Amino acid sequence: MRASLLQIAVDDAEPVDSRRRRVASLVSRQSGSDLVILPELWTTGAFAYESFGAEAEPLEGPTYEAMAKAASDAGVWLHAGSIPERAASGDGAGGDAGALYNTSLVFSPSGELVASYRKIHRFGFDKGEAVLMGAGSELVTVALPGTTLGLATCYDLRFPELFRGLVDAGAQTFVVPAGWPARRRSHWTLLARARAVEDQAFVLACGTGGEHAGVPQAGHSVVVDPWGEVLAEAGDGEEVLTVEFDPAKVGVTREQFPALKDRLMGVAAPRG
Repeated sequence: MRASLLQIAVDDAEPVDSRRRRVASLVSRQSGSDLVILPELWTTGAFAYESFGAEAEPLEGPTYEAMAKAASDAGVWLHAGSIPERAASGDGAGGDAGALYNTSLVFSPSGELVASYRKIHRFGFDKGEAVLMGAGSELVTVALPGTTLGLATCYDLRFPELFRGLVDAGAQTFVVPAGWPARRRSHWTLLARARAVEDQAFVLACGTGGEHAGVPQAGHSVVVDPWGEVLAEAGDGEEVLTVEFDPAKVGVTREQFPALKDRLMGVAAPRG
C-alpha cells in the first residue's frame, strides 16, 4: 500500500478559502497513492481558537465538497484531516444543534464520505478546544482493501485505551492527524511508536508545519510499523511524505509475537 501524508503549513495570513483550494489541488495530484492523509484542523489551525466558531462548517460544507472532488479526481482513499464542525439539528450523531466538534472526514476513491470521527479527547484543560468543542463518543474504523483503519486525532495519541478499543474493533492501521506543537515534538514521535508497539499496528501520523496563532508546529509526520520502526519521517515544513508499507505485516507480527493474546481484561482487586 502506498500512503502519502500531506504535512500542510498553516499560515495565518492565508485565507481559509485559498488554503482549501490549494490543498484540494495537492490532493488531486496524489493519484499514484492508495491512501492520502491530511492534518488536524488544517483549514483554521489547531491553536487558532478564535477562528473555530467563525470558520465552523456543517459536515457536508465547503471542505467536504472540495475534498470529495479531490479524492475522486485522484482516485484515492482520503482521510481529509479534521474540520471545526458545527452540528446540525437532528444530525443523528448525538450532537447538540449548533455545537462545535473537531471532526475528521474519510472519503472513498469515488468521493463518497464513508466515515466521520468526532475527536474524543479535547486538548486545552480549561481553555481552547477543551471548552470550545464538544467531545465525540464513538470509536470509528474504516475498512480499506487490505487493512482496517482506526481513527484518532492529535491529543487522542496520549490515551492508549482508545487505541486498544480500536484494535478490538478490528483496526490494523491507525491514522492520526494532528496539530502538534513543536515544544513537545519528542512526545509526538515517542507516543506514535508506543501505540504501534503495544498494539502491533501501523501508525500513520500526519502533522502540520508553520504556526497556528503564533504556536510553532512540530511537523515531523511519521509512519511507524508494528515493531515500532520508523519507516519514514518528515521535516518541520510543508512536505509530502510518501511511503510504501505492507499491511500484511500486522498479521505476521501478531502471530510471531502474540502479546495481544496475553491481555488481562480485568485485574483483581488487591487482597488485604
